Amino acid sequence: MSELVSTRIRNTAGKLGLPHLADALTQYAQRADEAKMGYLDFIDLVLSEELAVREDRRFRTGLRISKLPHHKTLDDYDFSFQPELDPRKVKDLATLSFIEAKANAALLGPPGVGKTHIAVALAVAACRAGYSIYFTSLDDMVRNLKTAEAAGRLTSKLGSYLRPAVLVVDEVGYQPLERAEANLVFQVISKRYEKGSIILTSNKTFSEWGQVFGDEVLATAILDRLLHHCDVISINGPSYRLKNRLAAIERDQESAA
Repeated sequence: MSELVSTRIRNTAGKLGLPHLADALTQYAQRADEAKMGYLDFIDLVLSEELAVREDRRFRTGLRISKLPHHKTLDDYDFSFQPELDPRKVKDLATLSFIEAKANAALLGPPGVGKTHIAVALAVAACRAGYSIYFTSLDDMVRNLKTAEAAGRLTSKLGSYLRPAVLVVDEVGYQPLERAEANLVFQVISKRYEKGSIILTSNKTFSEWGQVFGDEVLATAILDRLLHHCDVISINGPSYRLKNRLAAIERDQESAA
């Protein structure tokens, strides 16, 4: 490929918004020459590589704006530590069919069993598949909505929880809510109903949500919309954090002996 042609292609690629093609053109041409590619094969190579780069860029941008606390995947989850948890149920969720159906997923269990890990892993998989993601704890969401309401910006702030294809709501039940606060949660749940998916984690059983939301009727209304299309997974095993802490204590004791 002549330098003139190469320069012209790079300039055209830049104008078309294909920066990777402009940077990797020489490499592509060399690969095509070594493999003795035909014209169509070469075009397929270039477009496939450009698409892969663009998808990776979109994925990284999606993760950055998702507010996820970490980017762990299901491969990082130790299912052997939770023998009562059926991995197939979690892997069924990882197909993301519930997101396609605009349904929900609820992960219930005591602190430390890996609920947030699984929720984040599902969100990461959804982001890779092209879905928009937003992560929040329930307390943060309520606090932000209350602040927006006081400033007359509630509708705008609600949009940040309604726009994503997947809203991850972590730690439902760690702090009881006042009725006005619970009503803000109801607005999010009801407006997302059958329009977008929610993945939530909670240390409370659904029968305890009346105490969490300070009103049995309001809690029932929230659950009615949340559970209509919802996969529920209960994790009742030991705490990962406690396991790691106990292991550290044992190591310290052995070192001191």
